[in-house]
Amino acid sequence: MGTAPDAQTDVNRQSTILVVDDERSIREMLAIVFEREGHRVLQAEGGRSAVEQMRREPVDLLVSDIRMPDMSGVDLLREAKQIDPDVIGIMITAYTSTESAVEALRLGAHDYVSKPFDVDELKVKVREALEHRRLKEENTALKKALVHAGDFRHIVGESGAMQELKDRIRRVAPTSSTVLITGESGTGKELVARAVHGHSTRRARPFVAVNCGALPETLLESELFGHVRGAFTGADANKKGLIEVAERGTILLDEIGEMSPIMQVKLLRVLQERRFRRLGATRELTADIRVIASTNQDLGGMVREGRFREDLFYRINVIAIHIPPLRDRREDVLPIAERAVERFSQQLGKALTGLSAGARRTLGRYSWPGNVRELENVIERAVALEEGTVVQAESLDLGPTQADHARHYGNAYSPARQTEFVGEQPGETLPASGFDLSQHLEQIERRYITQALERTGGKRTKAAELLGMSFRSFRYYMKKYGLG
Repeated sequence: MGTAPDAQTDVNRQSTILVVDDERSIREMLAIVFEREGHRVLQAEGGRSAVEQMRREPVDLLVSDIRMPDMSGVDLLREAKQIDPDVIGIMITAYTSTESAVEALRLGAHDYVSKPFDVDELKVKVREALEHRRLKEENTALKKALVHAGDFRHIVGESGAMQELKDRIRRVAPTSSTVLITGESGTGKELVARAVHGHSTRRARPFVAVNCGALPETLLESELFGHVRGAFTGADANKKGLIEVAERGTILLDEIGEMSPIMQVKLLRVLQERRFRRLGATRELTADIRVIASTNQDLGGMVREGRFREDLFYRINVIAIHIPPLRDRREDVLPIAERAVERFSQQLGKALTGLSAGARRTLGRYSWPGNVRELENVIERAVALEEGTVVQAESLDLGPTQADHARHYGNAYSPARQTEFVGEQPGETLPASGFDLSQHLEQIERRYITQALERTGGKRTKAAELLGMSFRSFRYYMKKYGLG
């Protein structure tokens, strides 16, 4: 049975304290005291080893004896400030070395205690020092947050759909409820998550994003929950997980549909109990975080197929925010493009003033299967390549448009060949119930591309030539239909 932590303010929980003293008994005693306060404690027997530890991992508070054989506490604090200017120091000094303590205060030490020190007094000073650091960090974060608070400068678009989206963010943000953001890839789910955080009461605290599909299960578990030294091969030091990093803030679990069944169970426990355990640790930690999840998959369908836990789905789907694809809000294309031209011109040192009329027409005709991400990539390339003062249509490198289809398939869209292309036979008429032409064309495109690959033995260049397509367009369609 472990000893329960002493009562403490939540803001001081789980800070990292480095105790430096050449007397082992004092180091171990202070480690026990601070660990009971809920802190993570590192130990060093001298100034040199303390400096090495600080270079390996961050430390919030340095508690050091002033007189040590290899380096004085004053010199240690001086080097510690060079490694991390925000580190806080508390010096332990004998009655005869108060001058050194005063010198340490001049260097930025928060306070000092005299030997023989009172443990309760030291605990109070540690709490005060960590509270001072927390308030300083919070003030800095709040100043940054206030610059963007109350606006949606990064969410561009004035369509009815985007106005509804912004209104929903305003209403959802002040709550502490878990949010599920859905939308196709490239629609800007992380931007919406950041907007929710930026309009919330947690905006002065961290926003942390983790891509659940980019890491294998073991690495994702370590990233989320952290680990202790020796938990697995290569775990040479304790490490905070992203849940700890996001304390009192927001964590975004991007592409949550890619999370393994085992990780789904562990995440469910965090959401239910707000507690977790580092890998290899025996002590549980609490999690005061707001969770936002995002996905481009149909989680409801995955639940029905048994690929996603139903109980976890209901836990994360408390408040749903859906981002419509760009093709369903075409009036937002040009405002997003114009903002992107301005941003990338500044980043790339160009003096472009906007889009030409031809470029605007070209952008407006395209379907944007890759959504906002694709649009911004197109604009970035155009800005980088453009030699004039405005982006011309010729500088835009787009995927195939309907005009491209006409080139690739001859006059497939002309009245003379439309019947042949769609696959209707002479005498057939449009069904009375209507006809999804786009879907039918996609089926035919997929079939022709598959046949071309079979006929050329999988040689893509020849298959593209067989269909009268550029190789770039051919690759686009292979990716679109999952053929490559």
